[in-house]
Amino acid sequence: MNQSRHGAVKNEDTFKTSPFHFDLWFYFTLQNWVLDFGRPIAMIILPLEWFPLNKPSAGDYFHMAYNVITPFLLLKLIERSPKTLPRSMVYVSIIMFVMGASIHLVGDSVNHRLIFSGYQHHLSVRENPIIKNLKPETLIDSFELLYYYDEYLGHSMWYIPFFLILFIYFTGCFTPVEEESRMPVAALLLMGPSSLYYWYLVTEGQIFILYIFTFFAMMALVMHQKRKGLVLDSNGLFLFYSFIITLVLIAVWVVWLWNDKILRKKYPGVIYIPEPWAFYTLHMNNLHAAKESL
Repeated sequence: MNQSRHGAVKNEDTFKTSPFHFDLWFYFTLQNWVLDFGRPIAMIILPLEWFPLNKPSAGDYFHMAYNVITPFLLLKLIERSPKTLPRSMVYVSIIMFVMGASIHLVGDSVNHRLIFSGYQHHLSVRENPIIKNLKPETLIDSFELLYYYDEYLGHSMWYIPFFLILFIYFTGCFTPVEEESRMPVAALLLMGPSSLYYWYLVTEGQIFILYIFTFFAMMALVMHQKRKGLVLDSNGLFLFYSFIITLVLIAVWVVWLWNDKILRKKYPGVIYIPEPWAFYTLHMNNLHAAKESL
């Protein structure tokens, strides 16, 4: 009897369907743009008198809100999955996500505040004019440690669980009903902003390898499930196509900046994907300075 019960649950799990979660995807996309992409912009445009350099900036408060709202929305996505997903892995991933995003909050706060002192993001820590002449030289090591917490440890503990949770959710987005493998108009409208945000996330976070491995895993899963007669539902299609468009945007970005010698120097590896904020501090600041000198 127990086996039949488990079998019934398994079958129910397999064939249960889920409508497009417009509310969650909309809130998810909106808060990503406002609280993540908007962080450094808010810090730069709001008057410095409101947020002194020795206090948290507006962007820091945005980051704090992001660290609370994003894991909540990810958990709500998992809850709405028509398939029973590995809860323990989800909870551990959420804990790691919050810890990594919090580490990044501290490092990113200091690094972005350094812009007001002349720090240039398109240069390495030791090549920055305000850093390279510091005495004693061990202070430079401290700034490099801060950069490591911001760009490497913080990003890894933030983005690895983030993409893992999205992939876990994606595994539950399959249905045997062909008619459910269609996206509503709302999903099509959200796809552009969602893809553009993932482009920003991958380029600014320097996580192309993590992103492409997640995308390949999605492709492999789609092909594997297709052999079983299963297709993506509207939520799965939305996530999958968003990742495809993101890849196209990254390719366009790389081709556009392919011959930029200064950015090439900062990103000398095999994978050349410049950060948008490095591009901004290099070209936009120079453009503003040229206009002011006229």
